Amino acid sequence: MLAMLAAVDEQWGLMWLWLVVAFFVDGIDGPLARKYDVKTNAPQYDGVLMDLIIDYLTYVFIPAYALFKSGLLPGWTGWIAIIVITFASVVYFADTRMKTTDYSFSGFPGCWNMMVLVMFALAPNFWVILTIVALLSVAMFLPLKFVHPVRTKRWRPVTLPMALAWTFFAGWAAWVDFDPASWAHWGLIVTSAYLALAGIVQQALYGPDG
Repeated sequence: MLAMLAAVDEQWGLMWLWLVVAFFVDGIDGPLARKYDVKTNAPQYDGVLMDLIIDYLTYVFIPAYALFKSGLLPGWTGWIAIIVITFASVVYFADTRMKTTDYSFSGFPGCWNMMVLVMFALAPNFWVILTIVALLSVAMFLPLKFVHPVRTKRWRPVTLPMALAWTFFAGWAAWVDFDPASWAHWGLIVTSAYLALAGIVQQALYGPDG
């Protein structure tokens, strides 16, 4: 809610700071829930459903709104992007096959918060943004593996620090209001590339269940 209020006021740096906080919390809430056995101690609450609702708001809805209102995508391109992102993500989030046997994701897992934040930082040509939106939307429904930074065991000693580094670079970029001269942008590029491609590389090296 705090991120959405900041977005409505077009306080993009503040909005992204709140979303980075939400991203960090999302990374630790699952392990905490398993540690304290929430399914046994609070069986009346569906933690998976709760997580999906929060993730849709913080990973999809608010970032899509920000992309639309920021001016990064002019005219009809903004409308195309926001419609494709929100509707494709609803379908993906409802797909019971979204997790693989090693707790990775099958298809791009709707992490639009990460993609849009990088677009805020780099501010590329709108055709580049539109192309990335199209490719990632298609990738949501392809049998491509994307690592979960906490639950995917293979390469976890690298993946988890990369995810933490991404969180740091994202927070710093938002803190300096996406100053083009910020060194955090290079960190975002490197860590984003790893997190986007690590699962696909694992597939190529170890097979579809690798």
